[in-house]
Amino acid sequence: MDLSLLRTFLAVYRAGSLTAAARQVGLSQPTVTAQVRALEEELGQQLFQRLPRGVAPTTVADELAGEVASHIDALAAVAERGLAARDPFARPLHLAGPAELTCSRVLPALAPLTDQGLKLRVSLGLSDELLAGLTEARFDLVVSTVRPRGRAIAATPLADEEFILVAAPRWADRIDREELAEQGPGALRGVPLVSYAEDLPIIRRYWRTVFGTRPTGSAVVVVPDLRGVLAATTAGAGISVLPGYLCARELDSGALVALLAPEVPPINTLYVATRAGTEHAPHLAAVRSHLLMQARLW
Repeated sequence: MDLSLLRTFLAVYRAGSLTAAARQVGLSQPTVTAQVRALEEELGQQLFQRLPRGVAPTTVADELAGEVASHIDALAAVAERGLAARDPFARPLHLAGPAELTCSRVLPALAPLTDQGLKLRVSLGLSDELLAGLTEARFDLVVSTVRPRGRAIAATPLADEEFILVAAPRWADRIDREELAEQGPGALRGVPLVSYAEDLPIIRRYWRTVFGTRPTGSAVVVVPDLRGVLAATTAGAGISVLPGYLCARELDSGALVALLAPEVPPINTLYVATRAGTEHAPHLAAVRSHLLMQARLW
């Protein structure tokens, strides 16, 4: 059986899309379609059901993927090691992640690898959009604030980010923190909120976890960048909920005050994700392992 047909089949199986698979294997979509049909004719069985958007594997495809995936991935890893023997970072690595996390943690963590020849091309955006781009082979590695799902992506937990309810001293001095700890968000009545989005996603999650309720009212300042939320909160625009890594310096200096210290603080797990079958490629493995090691210090 032609290995190139199996390689293309596996890309389609994992991506769930002929178009995305074509990008991954460097072929045109008509060529990918033709190769899948050729494999189906050779097997005498249908591998995919064509959908309005993408394809769905049949049970035959599930069985075939289980038989060939590890072998195709191993051959790909051998080919990558051949390239890496000459220069593990011969190609730029296309990295993507949320703006705040990437700029404050990921890029500083990876900076030492540039001495070893690492070349980075960085994209910023929302995790769901970036994970879709990973599947479509627009990125090599994505740091995600949501758990990646699906057979197309291999993901490893990177770190946990802890959320903290914070305020500048001018607001912290007005809030009865003992009442807040004992009676909940009623102590914050009339205190303005600074949020990442209109629907208060991070604040809502904190309220649900810590207070068992939903926040009332709307934000006075909405900034679609947590660095802007940090700046506005530090300047005294209101209170907010921020990941600890982002506001650690301000908390240490006293520019911000943590209003609560719950026994079980709300957390969110961060993930480092690659396309399935590429996670052991030398350049990706080097960056991934370095990130995992540095994330212990975050």
